Amino acid sequence: MSEPAHSVRDHAPKPASAGALAKVSLAALGVVYGDIGTSPLYAMKECFAQPHGVGPTAANVFGIISLVFWSLTLVVVVKYLSFVMRADNHGEGGILALLALLKPAPGKPLPKGFKLLALLALGGAALLYGDGMITPSLSVLSAVEGLQVADIGMIHIHIGPLDVSFAFERLIVPITIAVLIGLFAAQRGGTAKIGAVFGPAMLLWFATIAGIAIPSILKHPQILGAVNPVYAYEFFADHKMHGFLVLGSVVLCITGGEALYADMGHFGKAPIRWAWYVVVYPALLLNYMGQGALILSDPTAVENPFYRLVSGWAVYPLVMIATFATVVASQALISGAFSLTQQAVQLGYSPRVTIVHTSGQAEGQIFIPEVNNVLMITCVLLVLGFKSSTNMAAAYGIAVTGTMGVTSVLFYAVARTKWGWSWPAAASLTGLFLFIDLSFFGANVVKIADGGWFPLAIGAGVLTLMTTWKRGREILYDFIRSATLPLDLFLADVAAQAPVRVKGTAVFMTSNPEGAPPVLLHHFKHNKVLHEQVVLLSIATRHQPEVPRAERIEYVRDRGAGIFQVSAGYGFMQTPNVQEVLELCETAGLKVNHDDTSFFLGRETLLVTSRRTMAGWRKHLFVFMSKNARPANAFFRIPPNRVVELGTQIEL
Repeated sequence: MSEPAHSVRDHAPKPASAGALAKVSLAALGVVYGDIGTSPLYAMKECFAQPHGVGPTAANVFGIISLVFWSLTLVVVVKYLSFVMRADNHGEGGILALLALLKPAPGKPLPKGFKLLALLALGGAALLYGDGMITPSLSVLSAVEGLQVADIGMIHIHIGPLDVSFAFERLIVPITIAVLIGLFAAQRGGTAKIGAVFGPAMLLWFATIAGIAIPSILKHPQILGAVNPVYAYEFFADHKMHGFLVLGSVVLCITGGEALYADMGHFGKAPIRWAWYVVVYPALLLNYMGQGALILSDPTAVENPFYRLVSGWAVYPLVMIATFATVVASQALISGAFSLTQQAVQLGYSPRVTIVHTSGQAEGQIFIPEVNNVLMITCVLLVLGFKSSTNMAAAYGIAVTGTMGVTSVLFYAVARTKWGWSWPAAASLTGLFLFIDLSFFGANVVKIADGGWFPLAIGAGVLTLMTTWKRGREILYDFIRSATLPLDLFLADVAAQAPVRVKGTAVFMTSNPEGAPPVLLHHFKHNKVLHEQVVLLSIATRHQPEVPRAERIEYVRDRGAGIFQVSAGYGFMQTPNVQEVLELCETAGLKVNHDDTSFFLGRETLLVTSRRTMAGWRKHLFVFMSKNARPANAFFRIPPNRVVELGTQIEL
């Protein structure tokens, strides 16, 4: 079971020295581990909260700490760090990257079961949007709720009849909303500048959560024995079905596990692994055990065991550190939503959106205002609706465990089809992963009425949009292909008619590189002229994250009579740039004067008919999505003052 090799260059960084590895590991600490690193704020509390929690007895404390330890170990260490991270697409991880890895090369038939795997992958990706909405709300709210602990009795300041501590408690929801709005407002400027402090900030956070836990552990060192799996077994034996339901809260300790895999392309495998084993894993275990030791000595601490690890004035700086740490954790999920949307657009599962590159150096740093606005509004509404982290925690586990289960299934497909594993080897390992994933998922099913419906509703909605767009584009492609004339026939027609040639270059975008597109045929039919130089440009999305600039041009073919075929390729994490493609063509002998170039694009008018191509409501939804998609000239970075659009009507 050695790690698979790749025939092409991975785009993930590969530190060449120990110092470089430490630097990249620190950066990974800030982006990859924000979510799982802030889980101690609420995970233990929810395990003892009613109605699904248990009482704060010594046996229950040892049982839950044992479950937390083995969840972190089996899911993060064994599943993701040891096995799933091997399934990378040229260094890139994540559900859609896996799907792209499994898809066959153009022209080859789809393997058996691929459509089902694609549907599962899209479902997992859709759930990630729900995760991206809940994580910022839950994380920031749980951090600000530390003010409640101060109000309980640590510090009281009375100014006349006004109890300032009580006023702070009333401001928890407004403060949370203000932090969230500020976080989303800052996205437009990019994360390059603030990202530089993410790593050191999270290093401070992990040092803090480890440090505040040590005094409690020293008072009850027997808590370290909770690593014995017997305690977890006895917990289930004592509580039976109720003990199983507690897994719905235990899963909160591994909520950021999928981020390890999804962010692999940004940092590489080695830095992510080093950051986990050196900093994150020890700090998390110490903090969870510290909370457990505190509950052993003071069962009332279950109300908020994280903040009760400190007392007096120390609560307030801890609230500030925790709030900043949750902002960092939220940033990772927001950036992930942007990246996921870009991948969905490139792979044909989403309409074109506004993609703003916020860094001249890092191509992966993007901002998508449409997604940002939806996330901000939803996060604010979640805080207003749920009002507390306990209420919101019920909505969290469904999205996380559902995505983890999908990743396990895709891992099996990769192991079988790409690595050549025997089915017993692949099935036994995947079976272990799915047993864990489905156990957590099943424990969260009972929370659907309490909030678990939200990520399911978001996931169902996003999945509907993705599949509708994909199917609608397939119908359009079939129409365009049927209206496309083989290029040889078009060239013969041009030679026979000898049309007038006007100065300049005309670029026609086409999805079929071997034919004359309908927009060219319409232009030739109605205007009876051609430019001196005609470029038939096809830009395809390759099933790899990034295509180096030097490799983006697949071919430039001179078909005679001033007509050229150009095929270019971009990775599914990149945004196409038509002007860049034309510049790269110069090395292949095609010279284009940008000041004398016109771009011809087709604009489709969609007509809903009774044809049985897809359900009527989906046709109307597809028409709505098409009307609101970003124009092709903007997406492909074509100068708007050089675009000529020719319309055509298409019946759905």
